[in-house]
Amino acid sequence: MAQENKIGKNIKKLRQAKGVSQDRLSKVADVSYNAIIKLETGGITNPTIETLLKIARALEVQVDDLIN
Repeated sequence: MAQENKIGKNIKKLRQAKGVSQDRLSKVADVSYNAIIKLETGGITNPTIETLLKIARALEVQVDDLIN
């Protein structure tokens, strides 16, 4: 579970560093707003690789940056 929580924290950190709101990220990544919130708060503990790819593309980072 710590790994998934780390993913959420990384998403939040990268999103905030780029000055992107959760709502904007959800639209750019084509991922539901609810999913972004749940990822960042640990409500989603096992995101799909497709979801991670979409978020990484939207934040202009590698999937590795979300995971590590």
